[in-house]
Amino acid sequence: MGLFTRLWRPKRSPVADLIVIVSGLPRSGTSMMMKMLEAGGLPLLTDHQRRPDEDNPKGYYEFERVKQLPRGDVGWLKEAQGKAVKVISALLQHLPPTYRYKIIFMERDLQEVLASQRKMLIHRGEDPDKVDDEELKRLFAKHLQQVRQWLAQQPHMEVLYVSYNALLEDPDPYIRRINAFLGGNLNEQAMREVVDPSLYRNRAAVSGG
Repeated sequence: MGLFTRLWRPKRSPVADLIVIVSGLPRSGTSMMMKMLEAGGLPLLTDHQRRPDEDNPKGYYEFERVKQLPRGDVGWLKEAQGKAVKVISALLQHLPPTYRYKIIFMERDLQEVLASQRKMLIHRGEDPDKVDDEELKRLFAKHLQQVRQWLAQQPHMEVLYVSYNALLEDPDPYIRRINAFLGGNLNEQAMREVVDPSLYRNRAAVSGG
C-alpha cells in the first residue's frame, strides 16, 4: 500500500474492532450507563425483548442471547463489535478471548442494590425475604472481589470501574473518563443529560438495572 493510500484511508473508530461491555451486579446502574452511551453516540446491541416497567421505566437495554453465554452461544459477538452490550458480572467469565473488550463495570452501594432488588421482587409478587439480606450482601461482596481479581488477569480485557453513587452525585468527571476510555468521540453533553440526580436523593426508591 502506497503512502498516499495510507494517508487518505478513512480512520477507523477507536472501538470499531472491539466490544464495549457494560457490566456489574443486577440493579447496579447498568441500564443507565447503556442509555448514556447511546446518547453519547455509541451504537448498542439490544433486542428490546424486556420492556420498560416501574422498576426500570427507561428500559433495560438487554440482549437476550447474552444469557446463553454459559451454554457456549457466542456467535452473536461478531455483531457486537463496535457496539456496547450489557453483560452482568456473573457472565463475564464466559466471554471468549478471541475478541477484545472494554468493560465499564458499574459499582453501587450494596445496601442500595439489595433494596432495589427487594423492591423489584415485591413488584413481581415474589417473596423478598427468601434470602437473608446480610447473607446476600456477603455473597455479593465475595463475588465482586473474585470478579475484580479475575478481570485483572485477562489480557484481552480493559476495565473502567464507575461508581453509580458518585456518578449521580457528580457526573462530569466520570463522563470525561468514560469518553477517554472509549476513544474520546462521545457527546459528553448528551451523556450528561441522561443522568438524573433525583435518583440519588431518593435512595430508598432508587431504580436502575
